[in-house]
Amino acid sequence: MAVSEIERVLSEMSPDPIVSASLFILLGLVLILPFKVKKVEENLEPFFLVMGIIVVTVTHFALVTYAEIPMWTPTLVTHALESPIGIVKIGEIPVLGIFQVVLIVGLVIYFFNKPIYLALLKLMKKIGMRAFAFVFITLFGLISSLISVIVSSVILAEIALAMPLERKKKLEFIVIACFSLGLGAALTPVGEPLSTIAVRKLAGPPYYADFFYLLNLLGIYIIPGVVVLGIYGAYRIGNAKIEKLEVPEYTESIRAVVMRAVRVYVFVTALELLGAGCVPIIVWYISHVPPVALYWVNIISAFLDNATLTAAEIGPSLTEFQIKSALMGLLISGGMLIPGNIPNIVAAARMKITMSEWARLGVPIGFVLMVVYFVILHVPELF
Repeated sequence: MAVSEIERVLSEMSPDPIVSASLFILLGLVLILPFKVKKVEENLEPFFLVMGIIVVTVTHFALVTYAEIPMWTPTLVTHALESPIGIVKIGEIPVLGIFQVVLIVGLVIYFFNKPIYLALLKLMKKIGMRAFAFVFITLFGLISSLISVIVSSVILAEIALAMPLERKKKLEFIVIACFSLGLGAALTPVGEPLSTIAVRKLAGPPYYADFFYLLNLLGIYIIPGVVVLGIYGAYRIGNAKIEKLEVPEYTESIRAVVMRAVRVYVFVTALELLGAGCVPIIVWYISHVPPVALYWVNIISAFLDNATLTAAEIGPSLTEFQIKSALMGLLISGGMLIPGNIPNIVAAARMKITMSEWARLGVPIGFVLMVVYFVILHVPELF
């Protein structure tokens, strides 16, 4: 049975306290354990996969018991397994899945790392580190909606690796850039799954969403935000100068390149399962939250697939203000933690960033952005 049909069935059921409590506890463990247990933090991908399987199983037994409807179906399993590798078409243009992009770019860097890194270093030296950081964060944040956030995030990871900066500065650059990519990718349905689903669900009356719908709806908020992130990234990078064009030593083996792509594959599959298994929480509780509160409730997309939340929350019955509020909450909070967005997952895998390292930078930035956009979006509505 399709997830949309399961959502319909759940909407006709009364919330089950045992199932709800179980799912909330599991979500709590998903959020807390990576920060408290080092083994979990070091093995984030298999941990999320195990938790995704458990969450789907809990929902499966609830549905079978109360409505004789299975959650574990060949369709769900196939979708979860194909999601990281599925080749989709945007018009007539085939777009590779995240697994292939990470693997192919990884192999290209493996064989041609010296000339690629040298070219990047020459550009950094010519225009300066601050200018480079601003141009990259701003430009790629905006074009990620056209070349896809997957391609943009893989390029980001390799650029960060080549930058002649200490690790702390590299992490700041990556986190800020990932916020930019996550925001910018939502401007068109090509950019990321969230925008694709939103446009599809609003394609009919009264919105008749087309390719430019999200650009027209959110562009006035997202584009200035991307520019501000570019400025902030340039400020945080500082005015480091490149005295010598020293290409960083490349130490990865082909096995490491392949395993990184596999880890990304596992992570995306795990998030698909986790999102599907949490459908009862979304249908019974989140979908009924008022717009102002929904903006803040959507902070859970920091560790839960925001495409699933978009599918459950966004629909033609919402007002334009509700749509803007829900989507902006999802997009901003997605940068706070590694599982929140595709760029975070790719960059963290390449740079071996832990959940704690990401949270120390991502949570404060995300919270400030949430407050600023809350004022921009909601304060005018109060008067």
